[in-house]
Amino acid sequence: MPKPTILPFLVAALSAIAPATARPAESVPEPVIPAQVDRREVHIPKISANDIEIGAYTGVLSVQDFGAKSSSGLRLGYHATEDFFVEGTYARSKVSDQSFRRLGIAIFKTEEVDLAYYYLSIGCNLFPGEVFLGKNWAMTSAVYLVGGVGNVKFNGENHTAYNFGLGIRALPVDWFSMRFEIRDHMFASDILGKNELKHNFEMTLGLAGYF
Repeated sequence: MPKPTILPFLVAALSAIAPATARPAESVPEPVIPAQVDRREVHIPKISANDIEIGAYTGVLSVQDFGAKSSSGLRLGYHATEDFFVEGTYARSKVSDQSFRRLGIAIFKTEEVDLAYYYLSIGCNLFPGEVFLGKNWAMTSAVYLVGGVGNVKFNGENHTAYNFGLGIRALPVDWFSMRFEIRDHMFASDILGKNELKHNFEMTLGLAGYF
């Protein structure tokens, strides 16, 4: 009589356990919306790290009571940070009393006298950004406030003066800038017999380089 064996029972037990323990490999779900975004090339403007600005400017200076004459000057600036700069200016212009001479009143010894001023001012960049010329050319720019103290001299007299202005600076390249600016030069004068604060507005266009 053949001996009983447990092999059939082991095979049956393993067959019953295998379906319960086997796990199919988890598949990675496909993205619902495939990414098809092209990377855009971004041009980062290179700004010169040099802090010294040297420039010249020309414009029109309107002296209260005496009309407007052309002016020209020099600038020397130091950009302490991205937001603040210190600037020295020196400029020359003319003052004429022609309108008074027509009335038979001579204010100056000659019809025109020289005017010169110098200032030490502090500026603050308010709105740094870019100026666009067409679609393909952008210039780094900044709108700024500037103000300071100095001296105005004309008709042989010196006047302690204060200036306050608003301007915009644009850089076609990283070492060169263009500036448009309006300033009010304020000083007290009694040249017409009454001591009062004079407001003298100047509008200028200048060029500068960075070193």
